[in-house]
Amino acid sequence: MSLFLSSAESKYNQWVKEHYRFLIRSAWALTGSKVLAEDIVQDVYFLAWKHRKQLKDESLARAWLFRIMRRCVIRHAQPKTSQLDDEANSNIDQFAPDSDSRIDSVRALARIAPIHREVLVLYYFDDMSTMAIAEALEIAPGTVMSRLARARDALKQVMNPAPPVDSSNKITTLLRSKDG
Repeated sequence: MSLFLSSAESKYNQWVKEHYRFLIRSAWALTGSKVLAEDIVQDVYFLAWKHRKQLKDESLARAWLFRIMRRCVIRHAQPKTSQLDDEANSNIDQFAPDSDSRIDSVRALARIAPIHREVLVLYYFDDMSTMAIAEALEIAPGTVMSRLARARDALKQVMNPAPPVDSSNKITTLLRSKDG
């Protein structure tokens, strides 16, 4: 029995080494809060240890851990949690030093829908293939591609909002063009 525990503990330690940064970055990007992301990742590893026998294929460990993390994010979600917390704002450069554009990106990610946020995080931040994302999210690869396209559009809108249109001026212009 001690050999089994030793092997299981070794596997657990390997998961922590290999996937901690991936999980913390993903959780932080999905929640917008470093503190909440750390709590979620702790929950992920607790649940992974508890249900370690459910993982049948070691090559899918990253996708399996992400699915657990995604469910933990949903469980921890609170209404109106899309704003970055104060501590995340002050410590955000821990993972992206000297980069205002990365900070802006994280803030923009926090303002788009979670369904869009997660595919962008996995594809761009964690360099996962569309097949790996499909496995992690338990969706078809074609769905991943369409979500990525919609997510990019949503992110563009958040980062470069269109100037407000003066509807009265638009109507006057339209009426003038009909008369002339």
